Amino acid sequence: MGRVGVDIYPLQHRVPLEEVRTFEKFLGGSATNVAVAAARHGRRTAVITRTGDDAFGRYVHSELRRLGVDDEFVGAVNGPPTPVTFCEVFPPDDFPLYFYRYPTAPDLLIEPNTLPDNEIRDAMVFWCTVTGLSQEPSRAAHFAAWETRERHTHTVLDLDYRPMFWADPAEARNQVDAALEHVTIAVGNREECEVATGETDPDRAADALLARGLALAVVKRGPDGVLAATADERVSLPAFPVEVLNGLGAGDAFGGALCHGLLSQWPLQRMMTFANVAGAIVASRLECSTAMPTTAEVDVALEQGRVV
Repeated sequence: MGRVGVDIYPLQHRVPLEEVRTFEKFLGGSATNVAVAAARHGRRTAVITRTGDDAFGRYVHSELRRLGVDDEFVGAVNGPPTPVTFCEVFPPDDFPLYFYRYPTAPDLLIEPNTLPDNEIRDAMVFWCTVTGLSQEPSRAAHFAAWETRERHTHTVLDLDYRPMFWADPAEARNQVDAALEHVTIAVGNREECEVATGETDPDRAADALLARGLALAVVKRGPDGVLAATADERVSLPAFPVEVLNGLGAGDAFGGALCHGLLSQWPLQRMMTFANVAGAIVASRLECSTAMPTTAEVDVALEQGRVV
């Protein structure tokens, strides 16, 4: 449940946006990318979101269906257009994003009374992002959805903090603090975990998340790998070797692979290893949604010890 849009990504790299000559469009939006990533592993997925009543909105529907994601819960709104996102590509670690979704975006207009309550309650994994808490009525819709699930197993909060969507960082921290009462798993990078917990050290951040009653805390450490913790176990993995082209979709690939691992009931070590490699594969590619790897692609990379 959450963000959707169209990524307009440059085909010329290592140059600023004003010097780019050609672009290609892709389905985008973090929550949507996670749904696509899980579908690539054979999972039945759907996304709850909104688009504008426009050509890009129609494109979102057609791409979702083409990529194996149910679009039944994607509605159109009158007013704001389907958002687009541009980026610059400066490998290996600089990928500025430019969001065109102001003063609001359709996916922030999800209303509580439009939610598919039965599907939310019965979903084996329910994934939301912090971006959805940045404005009303989306904020109220997210809390209504969590109330429906009653902290059901595998209720995931992607900490996904984007400062440009918040007028005040303190408000973001307050909303994340309230959301943590309703979820069982939290996933975020170091900066996002600091917003959630006030801790900059990955182990202390994981401890703080577990102290809130979560079953699993995942701290993505970028080039330093990933840390995952439960009450009984802690796994720390180095980054999987890869030549990075665009790191923007790696976290969403990680998320979709994590969903697959949860549903497969894998041990924590195997689940984190698989998700770590899935993220590395997407970091080697330009786009996000259509770059999501299949299970077979992840298995090959694991076998060979590198992204091929």
